[in-house]
Amino acid sequence: MTRVGVIFPGQGAQFVGMGKSMYENDIIAKEYFKRANSILGYDLTDICFQGPIELLTESRFCQPALFIHEYISCIMLTVNGIIGFPDLVFGLSLGEFTALALAEVYSFEIGLRLAANRGLFMQEACEETEGKMVAMIGCSKEEVDKLCKMADVDIANFNAPDQIVISGEAKKIDRAMEIAKKMNLTRMIELTVAGAFHSKLMLSAKVKFEKFISDIRFNRPQIDVISNVTGKFIHDPDEIKSTLCEQITSPVLWVDCMRTALASGISEFYQCGPGKTLVNLAKRIDKKVVIKPIGEFSDLILKV
Repeated sequence: MTRVGVIFPGQGAQFVGMGKSMYENDIIAKEYFKRANSILGYDLTDICFQGPIELLTESRFCQPALFIHEYISCIMLTVNGIIGFPDLVFGLSLGEFTALALAEVYSFEIGLRLAANRGLFMQEACEETEGKMVAMIGCSKEEVDKLCKMADVDIANFNAPDQIVISGEAKKIDRAMEIAKKMNLTRMIELTVAGAFHSKLMLSAKVKFEKFISDIRFNRPQIDVISNVTGKFIHDPDEIKSTLCEQITSPVLWVDCMRTALASGISEFYQCGPGKTLVNLAKRIDKKVVIKPIGEFSDLILKV
């Protein structure tokens, strides 16, 4: 029997026009977008569809935009009969919030509010600091650990065996890149993000989010979920809440998440949300993995 996993991307996957084809072609998708606008008190639909990209990239808008597009994409995946109910859901950074909503840890509305406030707090942290993120390609964990200690920056993501993201103050990241060249670590890509996510520069956001989330009731997940912080299955509501706060300043263990899913018998994955970032990372983790992107209405039509 095929076991299906659904995964959700984080910031950096956004683009102007995300979700528009689903909105224009499906009444359920349109209703969810309308609900999101009402919950948030502003026109998220317009920001998603019209941009500009500079506005959409701001965390306060980007994170709820990703949440709504990812949530709708997964709902459409099941409504159109492509899959039944997923056996496992998890996401990268913000994507974990979408996964937990679909696992019924909290409602769609609460999930959207969590994403919006997390994004706002992280945006405020970005404005208080000047940070950057850089993907190191083809480097070992030991090499990147050494680099981070020398430049006083943090590891933010273990995205693939050959891709580790570093994060920190802009000047220190620039220094890290100079040091990397001297270490013959020359394959580096600056990421299009608003600040130094998953680093100590996000501490103020973590503190604010801990306060915001403290009184919100979490339920035990109805679908298996995997935590970014541990790379392992997580079930206890209080532990889920705690790790969501910790995740803001901790590295995303994406490779561990994928390997945990594969070891559990997941044989088919769908990436729900914008782009194909996680599709590409999955292939770098395991070349044999079966994974398909679901982000446009045409993705649904072709598979019905």
